[in-house]
Amino acid sequence: MDIETFYNQWEFLDTVKAISSLFVGLILGFERELKDKAAGLRTITLICLGSTLFTILSYKMGIGNTEDATRIASYVVSGIGFLGAGVIFKDAFSISGLTTASIIWVAAAIGMSIGFGQFSIAFSFLICSLIIIHFGGLINKQFLSKLSLKNIEIVIDNLYYKDKLHLEKEMKEFCKKIDLVRLQSLEDKMILSYECKVYTNKLHDLEKYLLSKNYIKEFSV
Repeated sequence: MDIETFYNQWEFLDTVKAISSLFVGLILGFERELKDKAAGLRTITLICLGSTLFTILSYKMGIGNTEDATRIASYVVSGIGFLGAGVIFKDAFSISGLTTASIIWVAAAIGMSIGFGQFSIAFSFLICSLIIIHFGGLINKQFLSKLSLKNIEIVIDNLYYKDKLHLEKEMKEFCKKIDLVRLQSLEDKMILSYECKVYTNKLHDLEKYLLSKNYIKEFSV
């Protein structure tokens, strides 16, 4: 490629898009990195950059044709879905990684917006995303949800198995719903695993109640 061809193909706006995408990816990725999530700073940043690059290529290769201009970019959406699914984990009682998967989705969407040159839209949604990421939990706790899903594991002596029903009955004072999902009997102790919908304002009282029971050897909430 000669120097003239290079200058004909290079556009300063593409550099601005790359820098903007890098900036957005670093911001979203930094938050995940601080929380030590599976998809951290490098992953989120590369996803944002990749989405921007695919969008730029899609637009340049399909210029003059509205359908072709979005053909490659449209596949970014489905491709990002596979990446998001890869960070969602389910153990016996709970699902984790949904927020990280959502941030991957948003990072790709903002990257595509930058790729199409829609900077005002991209940074508006970046600000909205940051507000939800940082304050969504507080808003939910204070104004929306009065319940918290907790996995409670209680260890008792085998001798006190007869008190299990009484324990569950008294725990209902602090929980809207309580389900015994696993019961494991060892040599001299029994492990009771519950999935509970605990009233948020009674969580501390529930912990105090469990501490007050002498036959409970240990517990985790």
